[in-house]
Amino acid sequence: MQQETAVNRAKTPTSWNDINWCRNRKLVRNLRQRIYRTSRQGDHRKLRSLQRLMLKSRANRELSVRQVTQINKGRLTAGVDKLVVKTPQGRTRLVEEVSQYQPWKAKPARRVYIPKANGKQRPLGIPTVLDRCMQAVVKNALEPEWEAQFESCSYGFRPGRSCHDAIERIYALSIPRTRKKWVVDADIKGAFDNIRHTTLLEALAGFPARHLVRQWLKAGVVDRGVFAETTAGTPQGGVVSPLLANIALHGMESALGVVYRRNGGAFSIRSKRALVRYADDFVIFAETREDAEAAKTDIARWLAKRGLELSLEKTTVHHLTEGFDFLGFNVRQYPVANTRTGYKLLIKPSEDAVKDFKHRIKREWTALNGHNVEAVTRRLRPILTGWGNYYRTVVSQRTFSKIDRWMYEKASHWCRRNHPNKSWKWITRNYFGTFRVGRLDKWIFGSPKSGHYLPKLSWLPIRRHVMIRYDVSPDDPNLRSYWEQREARKAELLPTRRQRELAKRQRGQCPICRESLHNDEELHVHHVIPKSRGGEDAISNLALIHLYCHQQTHKGRKVTVQPVCLSRMR
Repeated sequence: MQQETAVNRAKTPTSWNDINWCRNRKLVRNLRQRIYRTSRQGDHRKLRSLQRLMLKSRANRELSVRQVTQINKGRLTAGVDKLVVKTPQGRTRLVEEVSQYQPWKAKPARRVYIPKANGKQRPLGIPTVLDRCMQAVVKNALEPEWEAQFESCSYGFRPGRSCHDAIERIYALSIPRTRKKWVVDADIKGAFDNIRHTTLLEALAGFPARHLVRQWLKAGVVDRGVFAETTAGTPQGGVVSPLLANIALHGMESALGVVYRRNGGAFSIRSKRALVRYADDFVIFAETREDAEAAKTDIARWLAKRGLELSLEKTTVHHLTEGFDFLGFNVRQYPVANTRTGYKLLIKPSEDAVKDFKHRIKREWTALNGHNVEAVTRRLRPILTGWGNYYRTVVSQRTFSKIDRWMYEKASHWCRRNHPNKSWKWITRNYFGTFRVGRLDKWIFGSPKSGHYLPKLSWLPIRRHVMIRYDVSPDDPNLRSYWEQREARKAELLPTRRQRELAKRQRGQCPICRESLHNDEELHVHHVIPKSRGGEDAISNLALIHLYCHQQTHKGRKVTVQPVCLSRMR
């Protein structure tokens, strides 16, 4: 990276609230698409030139600062310098600090620990806000290059891909008529902490910001005030760390000998093995147990070259009739009569996932003792909705019904504990009722006064997830309509009916910044014609927009929003 040129420098100092985010996103998106296309073509000289242009782009810096300080979940988590940025003035200064990086010296990450499901603790390395912003800048230059090269079996921490795509891929590989009935359920031991630095840096040879990546890898960590050097691994908590982990694990499919055959526009596997990977968790499909054991040996040898090893306690070999767990789902073939194969494949929430969910809800109920019913519904409703949306793509109705009965028992226990001297008749009159229109269930927990209630998981209809195509990427400029359709489908995951209807009308896009509504930003309902000017609450006068886009419309920035029923989002 070089000093900022006149082409990329703003003509006048710009305040944070005056930044044109729509223009910035368009500039960065176009540059990402050019990097992706050039990487596919193999023109390395032009590729490095475009990456340098991305690293110098002011639009990229401003978007990176916004991502780190306003959107990411860890935006209020400080690094070793104990600094966080909360104000528009601070974000404007941060943009200038990122542009004046030379000489750049990365600070060590702050070590924090979070609990894992098995009772252990997961170490995280939290870089400073300035380092995280710089990592976001570098990520936009590096990610499109590798998106053009990554294998189709990789689904974790990649744009446009999710764990549901991985599960759908597993479903296609596990159907009863498949010949690959043996599965290696594998897990890499401490993948993020043990990746060999030389392997990563060799893969990044020629990348213009390679020296910055090296600094982040070698910056070290501060644990309880004690500094320790890092000789291996990428710190979990860094913006660029998941991408670096995917780069280090790239080539796993080739090492197993997986080969594809093209049938028109589709691809099919013609080898005896298949692979599905989500970050450091992966499964290998093989036709025989002997080949599955051989694949396990082959992948262990391949990982050893990268400083990694398989976790002996988590890596097992199963037949599909025994089943296996992956990403919180249980995949298993069950014997069924009157079918051609004699088996039926079912994917359900795993027992461990249900157990962990109940344990979490039980803690929440206990913590809510003494609170009013509005606080209970406000706290538990998003947890229930989020868990249900995650598992609604598989065979979950029976599990949902069991959890609903369990939730009724917990709600009853909460009522009796908070009102030990009241009769059950009084409790049912004040805490239960028929809140959901169109349902005759009168045992729904909520508040008859405010109308707030806890939804039941069994109300969620099962909707199958449409798996992503073989090797597509959001950075491919030829697939714009394809990604617009996929974004529009995400409207079903929004929490309220009004938000879902608005998102469908807007085809999943924000009418102000013209970007996807589903980018982890908080969403607000905006009145196109303000109520102070006679605007109504009718759906034709409403628009679903991002929180920060909504703030801009009320802070002096001139932003026009057309009614969603009249506009075609582009």
